[in-house]
Amino acid sequence: MNWTEQIDIYCERTDFTFWSEPLNALTNLLYLAGAIWMYRRTRGDGLPIATGLAVLLGLIAIGSFLFHTTATQWASLADTAPIGLFILLYLFAVNRDFLERLWWQAGLMTAAFIPYAAIMVPLLNKVQFFATSNFYWTVPLLLFAYAPFVARKRAETAWGMVAGGLLLSVSITVRSYDETLCEVWPIGTHFIWHALNAIMLPWMIEVYRRHMLVKRAALR
Repeated sequence: MNWTEQIDIYCERTDFTFWSEPLNALTNLLYLAGAIWMYRRTRGDGLPIATGLAVLLGLIAIGSFLFHTTATQWASLADTAPIGLFILLYLFAVNRDFLERLWWQAGLMTAAFIPYAAIMVPLLNKVQFFATSNFYWTVPLLLFAYAPFVARKRAETAWGMVAGGLLLSVSITVRSYDETLCEVWPIGTHFIWHALNAIMLPWMIEVYRRHMLVKRAALR
Protein backbone atom coordinates (compact mmCIF):
# COMPACT_ATOMS: atom_id res chain seq x y z
CA MET A 1 0.00 0.00 0.00
CA ASN A 2 1.16 3.52 -0.82
CA TRP A 3 0.74 5.28 2.54
CA THR A 4 1.17 8.73 1.00
CA GLU A 5 -1.55 8.17 -1.62
CA GLN A 6 -4.29 10.78 -1.26
CA ILE A 7 -7.99 9.94 -0.99
CA ASP A 8 -11.03 12.00 -1.98
CA ILE A 9 -14.15 10.41 -0.45
CA TYR A 10 -16.03 13.36 1.06
CA CYS A 11 -18.27 15.89 -0.58
CA GLU A 12 -16.57 18.93 0.98
CA ARG A 13 -13.16 18.12 -0.55
CA THR A 14 -12.65 19.68 -3.98
CA ASP A 15 -8.85 19.32 -4.23
CA PHE A 16 -5.91 18.02 -2.19
CA THR A 17 -4.91 21.23 -0.45
CA PHE A 18 -4.61 21.10 3.35
CA TRP A 19 -7.77 23.10 4.12
CA SER A 20 -10.00 21.65 1.41
CA GLU A 21 -12.26 20.19 4.13
CA PRO A 22 -12.49 23.04 6.65
CA LEU A 23 -15.72 21.96 8.33
CA ASN A 24 -14.73 18.30 8.45
CA ALA A 25 -11.35 19.27 9.88
CA LEU A 26 -12.39 21.91 12.41
CA THR A 27 -15.33 19.97 13.86
CA ASN A 28 -12.71 17.64 15.33
CA LEU A 29 -12.27 20.36 17.95
CA LEU A 30 -15.63 19.14 19.29
CA TYR A 31 -14.14 15.67 19.79
CA LEU A 32 -11.15 17.23 21.51
CA ALA A 33 -13.37 19.30 23.80
CA GLY A 34 -15.34 16.17 24.73
CA ALA A 35 -12.12 14.27 25.39
CA ILE A 36 -10.75 16.97 27.68
CA TRP A 37 -14.06 17.27 29.53
CA MET A 38 -14.37 13.54 30.12
CA TYR A 39 -10.70 13.19 31.06
CA ARG A 40 -11.18 15.79 33.76
CA ARG A 41 -14.37 14.08 34.96
CA THR A 42 -12.85 10.61 35.13
CA ARG A 43 -9.21 11.01 36.17
CA GLY A 44 -10.06 11.37 39.89
CA ASP A 45 -12.57 8.52 39.96
CA GLY A 46 -10.07 5.67 39.92
CA LEU A 47 -11.65 4.30 36.73
CA PRO A 48 -8.77 3.60 34.32
CA ILE A 49 -11.05 2.34 31.54
CA ALA A 50 -13.09 5.55 31.61
CA THR A 51 -9.92 7.64 31.50
CA GLY A 52 -8.54 5.42 28.73
CA LEU A 53 -11.69 5.98 26.69
CA ALA A 54 -11.29 9.74 27.13
CA VAL A 55 -7.68 9.50 25.91
CA LEU A 56 -8.81 7.46 22.89
CA LEU A 57 -11.43 10.10 22.14
CA GLY A 58 -8.62 12.65 22.04
CA LEU A 59 -6.69 10.42 19.63
CA ILE A 60 -9.82 10.14 17.46
CA ALA A 61 -9.88 13.94 17.27
CA ILE A 62 -6.23 14.11 16.22
CA GLY A 63 -6.44 11.23 13.74
CA SER A 64 -9.60 12.55 12.13
CA PHE A 65 -8.12 16.05 11.83
CA LEU A 66 -5.06 14.62 10.09
CA PHE A 67 -7.22 12.63 7.68
CA HIS A 68 -9.49 15.53 6.79
CA THR A 69 -6.50 17.78 6.10
CA THR A 70 -3.85 15.55 4.51
CA ALA A 71 -6.34 13.02 3.03
CA THR A 72 -3.69 10.29 2.91
CA GLN A 73 -3.73 6.55 3.50
CA TRP A 74 -1.57 6.84 6.62
CA ALA A 75 -3.91 9.49 8.04
CA SER A 76 -6.87 7.22 7.29
CA LEU A 77 -5.26 4.62 9.55
CA ALA A 78 -4.61 7.30 12.20
CA ASP A 79 -8.32 8.13 11.96
CA THR A 80 -9.79 4.63 12.11
CA ALA A 81 -7.39 2.87 14.52
CA PRO A 82 -8.43 4.87 17.62
CA ILE A 83 -12.08 4.35 16.70
CA GLY A 84 -11.55 0.60 16.58
CA LEU A 85 -9.68 0.65 19.91
CA PHE A 86 -12.46 2.73 21.49
CA ILE A 87 -15.07 0.19 20.36
CA LEU A 88 -13.09 -2.77 21.68
CA LEU A 89 -12.24 -1.15 25.03
CA TYR A 90 -15.85 -0.09 25.56
CA LEU A 91 -17.09 -3.56 24.66
CA PHE A 92 -14.64 -5.07 27.16
CA ALA A 93 -16.00 -2.69 29.81
CA VAL A 94 -19.58 -3.71 28.99
CA ASN A 95 -18.74 -7.40 29.27
CA ARG A 96 -16.63 -7.12 32.42
CA ASP A 97 -18.32 -4.30 34.34
CA PHE A 98 -21.91 -4.20 33.10
CA LEU A 99 -22.46 -7.95 32.70
CA GLU A 100 -19.98 -8.77 35.50
CA ARG A 101 -18.02 -11.40 33.62
CA LEU A 102 -14.52 -12.48 34.65
CA TRP A 103 -11.75 -10.58 32.85
CA TRP A 104 -10.85 -13.52 30.60
CA GLN A 105 -14.50 -14.14 29.74
CA ALA A 106 -14.89 -10.44 28.94
CA GLY A 107 -11.78 -10.65 26.77
CA LEU A 108 -13.15 -13.57 24.76
CA MET A 109 -16.54 -11.89 24.37
CA THR A 110 -14.79 -8.73 23.19
CA ALA A 111 -12.67 -10.69 20.70
CA ALA A 112 -15.94 -12.09 19.29
CA PHE A 113 -16.61 -8.62 17.87
CA ILE A 114 -14.19 -9.40 15.03
CA PRO A 115 -16.09 -12.42 13.61
CA TYR A 116 -19.37 -10.64 14.42
CA ALA A 117 -18.34 -7.68 12.25
CA ALA A 118 -16.99 -10.02 9.56
CA ILE A 119 -20.40 -11.67 9.33
CA MET A 120 -22.51 -8.52 9.62
CA VAL A 121 -20.70 -6.31 7.11
CA PRO A 122 -21.47 -8.54 4.07
CA LEU A 123 -25.09 -8.81 5.23
CA LEU A 124 -25.38 -5.03 5.62
CA ASN A 125 -23.87 -4.60 2.16
CA LYS A 126 -26.97 -6.24 0.69
CA VAL A 127 -29.07 -3.23 1.71
CA GLN A 128 -28.03 0.01 0.00
CA PHE A 129 -29.02 2.17 2.98
CA PHE A 130 -26.63 0.28 5.28
CA ALA A 131 -23.89 -0.45 2.73
CA THR A 132 -22.31 3.02 2.71
CA SER A 133 -21.40 2.90 6.42
CA ASN A 134 -21.60 -0.86 6.85
CA PHE A 135 -18.97 -1.29 9.59
CA TYR A 136 -20.29 1.55 11.71
CA TRP A 137 -23.79 0.06 11.75
CA THR A 138 -22.45 -2.98 13.61
CA VAL A 139 -21.94 -0.80 16.69
CA PRO A 140 -25.49 0.50 17.42
CA LEU A 141 -26.88 -2.92 16.53
CA LEU A 142 -24.60 -4.41 19.18
CA LEU A 143 -25.57 -1.77 21.75
CA PHE A 144 -29.25 -2.59 21.22
CA ALA A 145 -28.51 -6.33 21.48
CA TYR A 146 -26.63 -5.90 24.75
CA ALA A 147 -29.14 -3.54 26.37
CA PRO A 148 -31.71 -6.17 27.55
CA PHE A 149 -28.96 -8.17 29.26
CA VAL A 150 -27.48 -5.07 30.89
CA ALA A 151 -30.98 -4.07 32.04
CA ARG A 152 -31.05 -7.15 34.28
CA LYS A 153 -28.15 -5.62 36.22
CA ARG A 154 -29.09 -1.94 36.01
CA ALA A 155 -31.88 -0.51 33.88
CA GLU A 156 -30.55 3.05 33.84
CA THR A 157 -27.29 1.89 32.28
CA ALA A 158 -29.18 -0.07 29.63
CA TRP A 159 -31.28 2.96 28.74
CA GLY A 160 -28.08 4.99 28.48
CA MET A 161 -26.73 2.47 25.98
CA VAL A 162 -29.97 2.62 23.98
CA ALA A 163 -29.85 6.43 23.92
CA GLY A 164 -26.26 6.29 22.69
CA GLY A 165 -27.20 3.71 20.06
CA LEU A 166 -30.08 5.85 18.80
CA LEU A 167 -27.90 8.95 18.54
CA LEU A 168 -25.22 6.94 16.76
CA SER A 169 -27.83 5.61 14.32
CA VAL A 170 -28.81 9.17 13.45
CA SER A 171 -25.19 10.22 12.98
CA ILE A 172 -24.40 7.19 10.80
CA THR A 173 -27.45 8.00 8.66
CA VAL A 174 -26.21 11.57 8.23
CA ARG A 175 -22.75 10.27 7.34
CA SER A 176 -24.17 7.91 4.73
CA TYR A 177 -25.80 10.74 2.76
CA ASP A 178 -22.64 12.87 2.47
CA GLU A 179 -21.76 12.16 -1.16
CA THR A 180 -25.36 11.47 -2.20
CA LEU A 181 -26.34 15.07 -1.45
CA CYS A 182 -23.24 16.71 -2.95
CA GLU A 183 -25.07 18.37 -5.81
CA VAL A 184 -27.67 20.04 -3.59
CA TRP A 185 -25.50 20.45 -0.46
CA PRO A 186 -21.88 21.00 -1.59
CA ILE A 187 -20.40 21.19 1.92
CA GLY A 188 -21.61 17.66 2.61
CA THR A 189 -22.96 16.17 5.82
CA HIS A 190 -19.83 14.62 7.30
CA PHE A 191 -19.25 17.51 9.69
CA ILE A 192 -22.66 16.79 11.23
CA TRP A 193 -21.50 13.19 11.84
CA HIS A 194 -18.60 14.67 13.79
CA ALA A 195 -20.85 17.01 15.76
CA LEU A 196 -23.30 14.28 16.75
CA ASN A 197 -20.54 11.83 17.66
CA ALA A 198 -18.88 14.53 19.75
CA ILE A 199 -22.00 14.26 21.92
CA MET A 200 -22.49 10.51 21.67
CA LEU A 201 -18.95 9.38 22.55
CA PRO A 202 -18.60 11.44 25.76
CA TRP A 203 -22.11 10.30 26.67
CA MET A 204 -21.10 6.65 26.36
CA ILE A 205 -18.10 7.31 28.62
CA GLU A 206 -20.42 9.02 31.09
CA VAL A 207 -22.79 6.03 31.04
CA TYR A 208 -19.87 3.81 32.01
CA ARG A 209 -18.67 6.26 34.66
CA ARG A 210 -22.09 6.53 36.31
CA HIS A 211 -22.55 2.79 36.31
CA MET A 212 -19.23 2.22 38.00
CA LEU A 213 -19.78 4.92 40.62
CA VAL A 214 -23.19 3.49 41.52
CA LYS A 215 -21.71 0.00 41.63
CA ARG A 216 -18.90 1.19 43.90
CA ALA A 217 -21.33 2.96 46.23
CA ALA A 218 -23.45 -0.18 46.53
CA LEU A 219 -20.43 -2.13 47.78
CA ARG A 220 -19.73 0.24 50.64
